[in-house]
Amino acid sequence: MADLAIETGGLTKRFRRQVAVDGIDLAVPRGAVYGFLGPNGSGKTTTIRMLLGLVGATAGGMRVLGEDMPSSTSTVLPRVGALVEGPAFAPFLSGAANLERLDTADRSAPGATRRDRVASALERVGLAHAARKKAHAYSLGMKQRLGLAGALLMPRELLVLDEPTNGLDPQGTREVRALIRSFAEDGTTVFVSSHLLAEVEQLCTHVGVMSAGRLVAQGPLDAFRDGGAARVHLRTPDAGPAQRVLDRLGLTADAAEPTPHADGADVVATLPDDVRPEEVVAALVADGVRVRGFEVRHASLEERFVALTGEGFEVAR
Repeated sequence: MADLAIETGGLTKRFRRQVAVDGIDLAVPRGAVYGFLGPNGSGKTTTIRMLLGLVGATAGGMRVLGEDMPSSTSTVLPRVGALVEGPAFAPFLSGAANLERLDTADRSAPGATRRDRVASALERVGLAHAARKKAHAYSLGMKQRLGLAGALLMPRELLVLDEPTNGLDPQGTREVRALIRSFAEDGTTVFVSSHLLAEVEQLCTHVGVMSAGRLVAQGPLDAFRDGGAARVHLRTPDAGPAQRVLDRLGLTADAAEPTPHADGADVVATLPDDVRPEEVVAALVADGVRVRGFEVRHASLEERFVALTGEGFEVAR
């Protein structure tokens, strides 16, 4: 499809008897910031390596920027910037010299403007002050930024970033987040593999969730969050009557006993799709229940992730 930056059909990778990626169908819209989520060992990095032509697929097909891969590697990869499995640099060359070597390897990069491109990329990731510093003296966070700079040397239609905020301090993380937003605002599609749910919620427009080699869910972030059951959070000093009203309306309480609070109790119940929140409030008031707080909350990204995969992010390899 013309409006997809990445599209796969039944993409599969086997290593002998182990299935690392099991028939996934990715659909990454152009201009999106797509968060690729999953526990360690779920197949995220293997998928990225297939998309970039670094490892061959066992079965299935894929298109990147509208062209078949890996047959179109020579025309697609110059339009793609990538940071996969952490950056690696010549340790005794400066940051700028490392980028110049990387830029030289790009046949589409004009040599006459190389130094300007390197300086611009370093400035954009906040490393202009360390351009002449040897790479071995860079902190982990600085190396990560240098890797991002390498992905930005030429204009890119697609950026593929594997854990781009790894090793960054809070300020560096905010800067990278702002950078990624600026890429998307310029029309660049960003495909971000991450285990940081808070980052994904603040940054991404779309998400895909991997579990045991399978893509178990994908779509716009808002729709993904809303896919979980909505819950009513009610604060009232009349917990017993309130629960009876909720039972009558078909709302299932999350706990047998409400949570005590200084000015009453908190009652939490699942809201059915066919019951509107205003109907619940009206029924509570009609039965004399004193409502001191009422809120409808959808499942957080973390709750949806755990529901889909049955596990958290920090899983042993």
